Amino acid sequence: MTEAIHHFIEQYGLLAVFLGCVAEGESAAILGGFFAHQHVFVLWHAFVAASLGAFVGDTFFFILGRSFADHRYVVSLRRRPGFRRAYRLLNTHPDIFVLSNRYVYGMRLVGGIAAGLSTIPVPRFIVLNAISSAVWATLFGTIGYVFGMGAEHFIGQALLRHERLLVGLGIGVAVAVLAWFIARHIAKRERGREQ
Repeated sequence: MTEAIHHFIEQYGLLAVFLGCVAEGESAAILGGFFAHQHVFVLWHAFVAASLGAFVGDTFFFILGRSFADHRYVVSLRRRPGFRRAYRLLNTHPDIFVLSNRYVYGMRLVGGIAAGLSTIPVPRFIVLNAISSAVWATLFGTIGYVFGMGAEHFIGQALLRHERLLVGLGIGVAVAVLAWFIARHIAKRERGREQ
C-alpha cells in the first residue's frame, strides 16, 4: 500500500502541487517542500510547480473579473465576504494589494476578481502576480522543507521513507483543515463588518 502511494506521489505529486496551488494552495506548497525534503522530488521543481499554480490561479480569476464581470459565478464571488474591502484596497494601493493578496487566506479568489474589475493594467498585474507567486511559492515551499527536517528529527530514523510520506499526507490534511477553520473565522468576521 505505501509503495503504491509513494509511486503515485512520485508520478503525480508535482501536478498535485500545481493544481493545489491554483486555488487556495498553502497546504499544497507546504507539502511540495515536505516531499522535496523526503527526496520524492527536487526542491526547485516543487517551487516552480507551486509558483506556476499560484500564478495561473490568480491570473484565471483576474481574467474572470476582467472579461466576465456579469457572469453569475463572478457576481456570486463579488457577494462573498471581504470583496468590498479587497476592491477598496485594490483601488487605493494596487501594487501592494496584488503583491500581498495571496497571503491573506480566503482572499485570493475575491482578490483576483477584484483585480480584474479594477483599472490595473494587464501587463502590470501579470508582472506583479509573477513576482508575488514566486516569493509565495518559495516561502511556503521552504516552510514545508524545513518542517520536513523537523519532522524527520522528531520522528527519527525509526520510520521508513514510505511511512514518512504518510506522515506528510497527514500534515497536509491537518494544514488544510486548519486553513479552512481560519478562513471560516475570517469570513464570519467580515460578514459582521459588512452588515
